[in-house]
Amino acid sequence: GSEAYTRAGDLHLSTNGILETSTGRPVLGNGGPIAIPPHQKLNIGSDGTVSIVPLGQLPNTLAVVDRIKLVNPPLADLTRGPDGLFVPRDGKPAPADASVRLVSGALESSNVNPVDSMVRMIELARSFDMQVKVMQAARRNDAATAQLMRIQ
Repeated sequence: GSEAYTRAGDLHLSTNGILETSTGRPVLGNGGPIAIPPHQKLNIGSDGTVSIVPLGQLPNTLAVVDRIKLVNPPLADLTRGPDGLFVPRDGKPAPADASVRLVSGALESSNVNPVDSMVRMIELARSFDMQVKVMQAARRNDAATAQLMRIQ
């Protein structure tokens, strides 16, 4: 397949030791998919550097494995695919951007508060119902007025 991008940061290791997204797609580094050798501890830095403490080594012995390819293409150059991933419109991979940072151990949350949204939706539904009742009452008043005019 071709290169695609995601903002989802929930990564895990496959049984083969390949760093993958939650959907099982390999995470790309400088030289392709990132393969993690057996380790005691895994760390991903804010610049995307993937480091490990190799098996049998002291906890302060860090070995750099690779660096996640972080990109920042203009949104106009991307299109969202049916799988939710962003792909370049022209099909050309975006260049790595050293200024992009990530936050390890955190997931990006929604920009919508579900409770506030639900309360607002209920308020709007009630307001709509009241407006419909006002229009029905106006229609009844109009019909009653027309009937009175015919009687006189």
